[in-house]
Order: sequence, then C-alpha cells, then structure tokens
Amino acid sequence: MKAETVSIRESTGRVLCCTIFRQGGKKLLAKGHLISEDDVRLLETEGMENVWVTQLEDGEVGEDDAVMAVASEIGCGSLEIRLAAGGRANLVANEDCCVLVDEDLLRQINCTSTTVIATAANFSFARTEQRIATVKSSPFAVAQTELEAVISILKERGPILQARPVRNPTVGVLYTDPVNGERARQLFDNVMRQRLERFGVAPHFTLSPVEEESTVARALEHLLKARASAILVASTTAPAGPEDVIGRALQRIGCHIERFLAPVEPGNLLLLAYKNDVPVIAAPGCFRSAKANVVDLLLPAVLASYRISGWEVACLGHGGLLA
Repeated sequence: MKAETVSIRESTGRVLCCTIFRQGGKKLLAKGHLISEDDVRLLETEGMENVWVTQLEDGEVGEDDAVMAVASEIGCGSLEIRLAAGGRANLVANEDCCVLVDEDLLRQINCTSTTVIATAANFSFARTEQRIATVKSSPFAVAQTELEAVISILKERGPILQARPVRNPTVGVLYTDPVNGERARQLFDNVMRQRLERFGVAPHFTLSPVEEESTVARALEHLLKARASAILVASTTAPAGPEDVIGRALQRIGCHIERFLAPVEPGNLLLLAYKNDVPVIAAPGCFRSAKANVVDLLLPAVLASYRISGWEVACLGHGGLLA
C-alpha cells in the first residue's frame, strides 16, 4: 500500500492512515476507516482541507476482511465472531465454556507477518460474553497470497481454539478419612462448594465413607450408578501413589489410572483416573484451601466433558507454579 496526503475531495474510497479528532478532542473518524462521500462532507464542515490516506492495491485485502477471514477459521464451539475497531476481530463465548487451545498451531500462525492471534489460556473457564480470542492484522491491508497461506494452514490443521460448553454437569464428591468420613466432609465441604461455584456448579451427590479399600470402592460405584459426570475425591490423607487406598479402590472397580503426579504447585500429588469416560480426580490437600491449585486448572475441561490425557497434565508444568 502507498500512503499519501490528498485533498479532502480526492479521499473518497481511500483508507485513513491516522485517527482524526475534532478540536475539542472528540474522535471524528478512526484510523483504518474507509472514507465515504458523507465523510468528505463531514470533514469539510470541520474545516479540513487535506487528509493522510492510503488505498488498496491489486493483490491486497483490507484489514477488516482479513481478520474476519482468519477469525472464521480459528475457532469452533460456543462462540461468535465480532468485528472490532482497528483491524481486529474478537471471538466471544456465547455460553459458559472451557477454552481449549492448540498451542503449537497458534505459535505457527503467530510467526507469520499477516495476522497475530491472542487467546485465553488453554483449559481456562470463560463466562458468557467473555472475549476468548482476538485476531489482529497488519495495518490497513495484507497481501492476499499471505492471507491465503494462513487460511490454508488453518483449514488443514485447525481450528486453533475450541469453546467447549459447560452444560449442567453432575458432580459427585467423595469425602474420605481413615477413621470417620464425616470428619472429611466437615473439613472440606465449604471449600469444595466455593471451588465449584467459581464455575457455576454445585455438588449433586456426596458420600463420606471411611477410607478403606472396599468401602471406598462401593462408594465410587454408587456415584457412578447415579450418573455423575465427574467425581472428586477429597481425602484427609496424602497418597503414596496409585497403590494407596484410593488408588487400589479405583483399580478394584476397573478404573484406568491416567496420571499420578502433576507438575503443578500446589497439587503435585494429583491422581487422575477414568471409569469409561467418567473422570475421577483425587488431589489431597487441594480441598483444604480455596486458593488456586491443580484442581482449578483441570475443572473447566472436566466440567465440559473433555477427556484430559496424561500428556496434557504433563504440559501444565509451564506456568504450573501457582504459589
């Protein structure tokens, strides 16, 4: 694109290179605005004679069209796209959701000179109307060939972002203690409810068995039969690994142990298991305090019925030092 200063009467159909303000400081026309005949008359009434503009050349795409084209390819799920000022397009959640991000693809696209994309963090929780991503182009216009290359990558490997809805999950909670399960309930129930309320949910089913293998196994089976979509185990004891009481109970009812140990502090002693598609999370100590820990990192994805892999837990190490 070629920028130049032209008379107001010659500016129709061109793009403003800078924002124009009235004498009192109020914005009149924004940078990047496509000047119309009405704008020309407005500028003349303001006493302006010349304006700094540019014009699209062959093989170029305007910034608004460019960001909308990219935005339409980067996301899926419970979101909508809204054009914003300054060559931007925003992705906004249209219901409560978990944001899932392909970080490798995001980095690749952001290495181009055409557009850049900022997203919410992977696994983060977003409320309705919350912005979860923004696409920004280079000023005024981008080369059509470069834009087409980006779109081609996104069509082949995308989307970058998924807004996975959180729709009335049924959470089961198991409070356990070696002597008296009700002791664990009294210790942890208030914090448990505070943690879940952050994501707009509450426990649907709660049990408080003594922490003994067969008793815990029966309690887990009861919660599974009640169709809990996720189970949280709040124990007063710290596990030594999958061979402790909780781990043995999980394996006794046929659960698959997906991951033990998380590169997150607080929350290193995470135990993540699955019974079919139902996740079971045991994280000793994490329910003693409402401060952020590994459970808060995983809950949005769990509540959105996304199956978290052991590899994804391992990837939490970058940024995993929460306190």
